[in-house]
Amino acid sequence: MTDTPHFLDAEDPANPGWRSWTLSDPTRFNTLLGPMLYRVDGHLVRVRITPERRHSNLQDNVHGGALLGFIDVALFAAARGFGLITAGTAVTLDLNTQFIGGGRIGAPIEAQVEVLKETGRLLFLRGLVVQGDDEAKIAAFSATIRKPSPKPPKG
Repeated sequence: MTDTPHFLDAEDPANPGWRSWTLSDPTRFNTLLGPMLYRVDGHLVRVRITPERRHSNLQDNVHGGALLGFIDVALFAAARGFGLITAGTAVTLDLNTQFIGGGRIGAPIEAQVEVLKETGRLLFLRGLVVQGDDEAKIAAFSATIRKPSPKPPKG
């Protein structure tokens, strides 16, 4: 067993006001999305990636599967950004997504995530994936995350 944190969370000097959020193990799924940034902005957490050709479909837009993966990871980045969970044992119970428009490769996309409600074990979230200065809508989503069970006391 190791004490290495699952995620490395640090100020991003190239993007003032943003934090990088990176898995410490580069062989995990999240790293397929590329570098990820987030910032808490009032009642929203904004999570950002820049899609590359490997995230594209045959129309040279962001592939729907890449968007779904990004949205799922953004839920957890947002929940951590709000200080509601730690890494490792929370799970997605449901994720509903409506695709609205195509995302461009090479331009940052951003998931704007808000918490609708928190209970003892659940987080209800929703948001939009947008792109560009005009925040063109790419997708809308809602989801439920089950928070980790409390660890039993040692002894």
